[in-house]
Amino acid sequence: MGPSGAGKSVIGRSLADRLGLPFTDADDLHPEENLAKMRAGTPLEDADRMPWLDRVAEVLHGSPQGGVVACSALALRYRRRLAAGVADLVFVHLDVPAEELEKRMRERAHFMPPSLLASQLRTLEPLGPDENGFLVRNTGAVEDVLDRIVASLPRG
Repeated sequence: MGPSGAGKSVIGRSLADRLGLPFTDADDLHPEENLAKMRAGTPLEDADRMPWLDRVAEVLHGSPQGGVVACSALALRYRRRLAAGVADLVFVHLDVPAEELEKRMRERAHFMPPSLLASQLRTLEPLGPDENGFLVRNTGAVEDVLDRIVASLPRG
C-alpha cells in the first residue's frame, strides 16, 4: 500500500515472484471512468473508489492460496473494506519521501499525474495498531526492500 510512485507494482510483482504467489495490480482493475478522471488531474472520491475496491476485494477473496496485490489502500476505511472476510491479510506500507515520490511520478508513463500526489498524501492514513501490517521504507535496492518485507511477514 502507499501513494502513487511508492513502488507498489515493482515491489509487489517481485515479492510475488519470490514467494511463488500470484500478483495482481489493482491499477488494472480501475474502471475507465476512474482512469479518465485521474488522467485529467481530478482526484477520485469515495464514490469512485468503492466499486474499484470491491473489485480488488473480489481478487483477495478469490485467492485462497494467497497472493500479492498492489493497491494504494490509502485510508483506513479502504483497508477495512479490503480486509473484510479475508483471513490473514497483511498490509505492507511502502514508505517513500514525498520528494522521491514526485520524482518517480515525473519519470514514468502512468495515468496518475504528479499533480495528484498532494491529494494522495492528504488521504494517506498510516497503519493503525489494530491493523495487520507494517511499514517498510522503499528506498534503495529492490532486493533489500524485499528482504525487509519477507523478514517482517508473519510466519505460518
